[in-house]
Amino acid sequence: MTVTTQGPEGATRTYEVRTYGCQMNVHDSERLSGLLEDAGYVRAPDGETADVVVFNTCAVRENADNRLYGNLGHLRPVKMAREGMQIAVGGCLAQKDQGEIVRRAPWVDVVFGTHNIGSLPVLLERARIAEEAQVEIKESLETFPSTLPTKRESAYAAWVAISVGCNNTCTFCIVPSLRGKEKDRRPGDVLGEIRTLVDQGVLEVTLLGQNVNTYGVEFGDRLAFGKLLRACGDVDGLERVRFTSPHPAAFTDDVIAAMAETPNVMHQLHMPLQSGSDRVLKAMRRSYRSDRYLGIIERVRAAMPDAAISTDIIVGFPGETEEDFQQTLDVVRQSRFANAFTFQYSIRPGTPAATMDGQVPKEVVQERYERLVALQEEISWEENKKQTGRTLEVLVAEGEGRKDDATRRLSGRAADSRLVHLAPVDARPGDMVTVEVTYAAPHHLVADKVLGVRRTRAGDAWEARQGRPATGNAVSLGMPTIGRPAASPEASDGCSVLSPLGN
Repeated sequence: MTVTTQGPEGATRTYEVRTYGCQMNVHDSERLSGLLEDAGYVRAPDGETADVVVFNTCAVRENADNRLYGNLGHLRPVKMAREGMQIAVGGCLAQKDQGEIVRRAPWVDVVFGTHNIGSLPVLLERARIAEEAQVEIKESLETFPSTLPTKRESAYAAWVAISVGCNNTCTFCIVPSLRGKEKDRRPGDVLGEIRTLVDQGVLEVTLLGQNVNTYGVEFGDRLAFGKLLRACGDVDGLERVRFTSPHPAAFTDDVIAAMAETPNVMHQLHMPLQSGSDRVLKAMRRSYRSDRYLGIIERVRAAMPDAAISTDIIVGFPGETEEDFQQTLDVVRQSRFANAFTFQYSIRPGTPAATMDGQVPKEVVQERYERLVALQEEISWEENKKQTGRTLEVLVAEGEGRKDDATRRLSGRAADSRLVHLAPVDARPGDMVTVEVTYAAPHHLVADKVLGVRRTRAGDAWEARQGRPATGNAVSLGMPTIGRPAASPEASDGCSVLSPLGN
């Protein structure tokens, strides 16, 4: 079908993609943007209402449906007053609610699921011609998303999906029923995408999977993930490799060795804990116990003493007692996380936990949550203070420092993913700045002492995106080269935040 992208007066139609949820959704939105631009649409300028508004939704966040329908309600009068405007809803909530969305919001034109995002341009055209809503939800993956056109949000860092779907059955999580069973890409395809990205200027990639370290299950190689990390080390020009997020039950020593021995794999690990109570972990159907989790951390730090480890924790899971919660606090104390993403448990319809006995009263959950946050804040600050005086190489980023305009600072990520605010310096997003840390706060570092700037191909690529020619030559300071994708999306309950992917 030929897609019409001309508005009523002949102008090219514009689009906007609004994203909720995890990194997988963020990456899917890059594909949705790529599909629409490949079909002839152009991104709407900031502040202008687009001809096509696409909601890429999350189903694991609390009140996800209320947020979606509230936003749809706000758009209704806009659409009624704007000839030819279309609204599409995709993602996990669309996969779950399907035709319910059109029933509750009949002004929506297209509903599509997690398995058929490639159908969006054709569905928009069908809705335009038929003048009625098009709902298409596939129950299994139509095509691996990485084969679709992609409009990357960053010139210097990129997500690379190595698998989709999840084979776990955690009782708090609805992701497996919405994303399906795990499907793995072949290593050659993954490495081919990475090499293409590096050729385009990307310095850093983050490997994505619902359970990234079970990669290889489809083709029968349980060591495939560690091998993939090592293969990334052979990609010329790739300076930083991260991954999110591994499942503790599948975490193997070969992955620790690959992290420690591959120079461009960062000494940073985000590994969800969820609870420190073995009884609660069993009720969650988390197939590991606290001793195993702590053992992994011990072995990671033995191999990489400088490793920064972060996690996700759910407070107030059904049946959680004060003793269970104290066990979680004990694991947090022993683990010394650089940071933790903490969530108050909330019921997710369709999950086994939703109907469990022993739902913890809201006020109890809130009080425990506040204690956990206070403990982790104390630990994070103590761990960050250890960085004072250290020399770090920071990948300058866009969108990391919310107050950068006011403070006239730059912001970026160190090798271990800590957020660093820099003194003003002539550097572009994608460039590397060597600094000395002068101050530590619980959630960031400050570096008022700049030791050098290395202009990079990634900075050139960023500058080219702004419509300006790249200037200057890359200068080597002889420092280890190390970066991070743009700001992480807002977290969702029951999944991780650096990796809210359902593990």
